[in-house]
Amino acid sequence: MKKIEAYIKPFKLDEVKEALMEVGIGGMSVIEVKGFGRQRGHKELYRGSEYKVDFLPKIRIEVVAKDEDVERVVKAIIASARTGQIGDGKIFISNVEDAIRVRTGESGEEVL
Repeated sequence: MKKIEAYIKPFKLDEVKEALMEVGIGGMSVIEVKGFGRQRGHKELYRGSEYKVDFLPKIRIEVVAKDEDVERVVKAIIASARTGQIGDGKIFISNVEDAIRVRTGESGEEVL
């Protein structure tokens, strides 16, 4: 199993959610986060004063998928989150050793 963490622009959440549902993902976690990458934030004008916004709003989506589903999940996220502009986000993939359903004690891929 793999854990897929995707950082995307907030307005793309509904599109990404729909794309993941189409490829068969039955559950995900969504967290509102703030951060920056290469773009290092931006400057805004408020009441005539310019100030720097260091941390930009992003959405982190976490999905745990079977190894054979990872490529489809990643492609779905990329296709639905891409705008072609700086700050579209990043995807990180890591190994998951085990998963356990608290209610029944089931473990492994059957939890997904």
